[in-house]
Amino acid sequence: MTSILNQKEGMEYRRFGKTEKHLSVITLGGMRFKHGWDEPRNEIPKDTLEQCLNVVRHAFDAGMNHIETAWGYKKSETVYGKVLNEELSVPRSSYHLMTKGNPLTASDTRKQVETQLKDLQTDYLDFYGWHGLNTQELFEQSCKPGGAVEELLKLKEEGIIRHVGFSTHAPLHVIIRAIESGLFEFVNLHYYYFDQRNLAAVNMAQANDMGVFIISPNDKGGQLFKAPEKVRNATSPLTPIQWNARFCLQNPAVHTLSFGMTESEHFEEMKGIFPFALPWSPLEENIKLRLDSFVNDDPFAGYEGYDLQNDPSEINIPQVLRLRKLWKCYDMKEYAQYRYKIFEQKSHWFPGVFPTRENIAKIDCTKVPSNLPLKEMLAETHRALYVPDFKLASN
Repeated sequence: MTSILNQKEGMEYRRFGKTEKHLSVITLGGMRFKHGWDEPRNEIPKDTLEQCLNVVRHAFDAGMNHIETAWGYKKSETVYGKVLNEELSVPRSSYHLMTKGNPLTASDTRKQVETQLKDLQTDYLDFYGWHGLNTQELFEQSCKPGGAVEELLKLKEEGIIRHVGFSTHAPLHVIIRAIESGLFEFVNLHYYYFDQRNLAAVNMAQANDMGVFIISPNDKGGQLFKAPEKVRNATSPLTPIQWNARFCLQNPAVHTLSFGMTESEHFEEMKGIFPFALPWSPLEENIKLRLDSFVNDDPFAGYEGYDLQNDPSEINIPQVLRLRKLWKCYDMKEYAQYRYKIFEQKSHWFPGVFPTRENIAKIDCTKVPSNLPLKEMLAETHRALYVPDFKLASN
């Protein structure tokens, strides 16, 4: 058996698929440091450095052995490089490191990886993910012969990258095609209680012995750090963060969850995830039954709309309906507004136009169930969730 780095009591570890590395089931994510998105990317303010230093110390003390970052997280790679090497002098062999990037050509890929190695102050990367494989077109462009992914595989042959994977916000069929391509050893994707759409991709990754990394279960998974009272009461005596982590990890195909922790108290809450048993105890089962029952609070919440995914209106109907369900059934209006604002940014990270009156009129109603007041549902959701003048950075 491969040795487990930084193994400590109170943390659990899982084999990350065919990579044969054993990762802590909680990964330290690097997206949310103070001033992290400010330019210039290589200038690190004192409070950013201190925050990163604090969380890295806590992470290692808690038995975490995997750190995740990305070129797109601006200052993250540089501050990790400074903390791990200049401040703490952590032996490189004592932890696993993942970063990501998305150049589209082979030459740009190699150049960017060389810069990332310099910023992270390391001579190799345990895991490198092509970041944002979100559409069929991006899959084909990045994976074509002589392209970016082929260059990453060459860097693997050279020992600079140990394992190549991809990170995605794509529709399910695109994720499955990328998994089936055989090019990748791991996948970073979204899957949690409040968005279970990608379960089939998780299972397909397991069938291909791939590592499965869950992106942002606490923020994208419902802003669980400020969940509404209805949800908090349902998950008690666990917190929503603790229960959602157990929900994800009850599937043995899931190997690690990215927690973007920034404060000491975040680590105390994390400890409440452990120990957990498989199969679930009656505690977790009963929490799930309570949460599941809330769908009955709205007569139309059970319809997900994936048969309308490519509707000519260009409304992202499944995602609008998901946010509507969270608002109507779980009192998660604030989270729903947070995610709803991202539509109309002309981005492949969270695509779709707002369901305005004009766009609703373009819906192909021949595919809509006859008893479903879809147009009224979408219009009501837009009135409730739309907040103007907002722009969110891609991740």
